[in-house]
Amino acid sequence: MAVRSAIINVMTRAADKAARRLKRDFGEVENLQVSRKGPADFVSSADLKAEQILRDELGRARPDYAFLMEESGHTAASQPSTDTAQRRWIVDPLDGTTNFLHGLPHFAISIALEERGEIIAGVVYDPIKDEMFWAEKGAGAYLNDRRLRVSGRSNLANAVVGTGSPFKGHGEAPKFLAELNAVIGATAGMRRWGVASLDLAYVAAGRFDAFWERNLSTWDTAAGVALVREAGGYVSQVEGKPFRSDSPSILAANDTLHSSMVSLLRGV
Repeated sequence: MAVRSAIINVMTRAADKAARRLKRDFGEVENLQVSRKGPADFVSSADLKAEQILRDELGRARPDYAFLMEESGHTAASQPSTDTAQRRWIVDPLDGTTNFLHGLPHFAISIALEERGEIIAGVVYDPIKDEMFWAEKGAGAYLNDRRLRVSGRSNLANAVVGTGSPFKGHGEAPKFLAELNAVIGATAGMRRWGVASLDLAYVAAGRFDAFWERNLSTWDTAAGVALVREAGGYVSQVEGKPFRSDSPSILAANDTLHSSMVSLLRGV
């Protein structure tokens, strides 16, 4: 059985507590679909409640860490310490809000720990499937208690690739469609499931052979990047440049397929 460090235990406990509330709220979405007002306000409320639970749990355990959260942005530590001044939690309390809104059972809680600009731990929890993906720098990546490794496939023709597509008011649809056309013609299949943190977790688990997307935020990718790297994968920007938390795009795969994907997408 995998031995979880104190910091991973803090992260997984917080994710589990927030997930219990999200699952209860998700059970109400079907009823809200038929209401005149619709479920949008309810889902926003569910998102905020989950974020507050995560803030309370993580803040109680590590009051000297700062926060970067999707809904409330950056906040300083409640009890700042010079020893941990460069540590912060990066949190997405509900990745896959549109899925949640429509009653689709595919969404996640994403928590990463950053130290001096480097992600040193990550947790991505899928509460519907009860799959807890977690990783810590130098300790590997795991699904519950099973060690993860990225796919060993070396040929794009055998690869299943995940992506995220632009939607109304976001991203460049023509650019995406050109990239999609290129990848469809070179691979065994495409998947677009709308939850970037889980897409990256699936690369770490070898379920996806590669994943690329543009116009994501730090909280969408931080924990997933830790998972992929600790599972032996490689992460960069789509054009192959080094990936940073504020990078405008992301590409994740094993070493062999990564270079193939870079070449394919550069040619678009």
